[in-house]
Amino acid sequence: MIFYMMGKSACGKDHIYRAVAEEPGIQGRLEPLVICTTRPMRLGEVNGREYFFTDEKTLDDLRRRGKIIEERCYQTVNGPWYYFTADDGRIDPVNRHYFGIGTLVSYKKLRDYFGKPYLVPLLIEADDGIRLERALKREKKQQVPQYQEMCRRFLADSEDFSEEKIREAGIERRFENNGELKDCVSEVAAFIRNMLK
Repeated sequence: MIFYMMGKSACGKDHIYRAVAEEPGIQGRLEPLVICTTRPMRLGEVNGREYFFTDEKTLDDLRRRGKIIEERCYQTVNGPWYYFTADDGRIDPVNRHYFGIGTLVSYKKLRDYFGKPYLVPLLIEADDGIRLERALKREKKQQVPQYQEMCRRFLADSEDFSEEKIREAGIERRFENNGELKDCVSEVAAFIRNMLK
């Protein structure tokens, strides 16, 4: 089974993901489902934890070998950034449990590839004003802040996570992260523990 966390930028999903993975009853039971990206690594990120950071040459090679499950490209102010999941034999949702982060589009492609019973969507939501404050605070900490890219992502999320697209993906359960992070973590962790019974 793959527990797949999604949400708009700066909704807190990376923090929630890491905290939930450490929760009692979950720690050690879920393998990280780490996808790949060609975007530059941000301050504080670790290769193989948030993403496998790679380049377009490696992506092209995986495409030629037919190993791409899902792929998306964002035209950023710094050029194209690709995010993708490869079928390299690491993922076996029938016999093992995983925990990943992605988008609605990648969720649907993984669901279609592995089958609906093996994908459990975890949609994290936060108020737009709160998200904007968090995004700005995070960007200010970067060595070279990318404010234009931050704004592009913020605006693109309105379309990427529209109510229509959420309904099309069949997602009914949502988790709010508007208050204390620990409250959202507790709610998500309880949901996952119940599914693992």
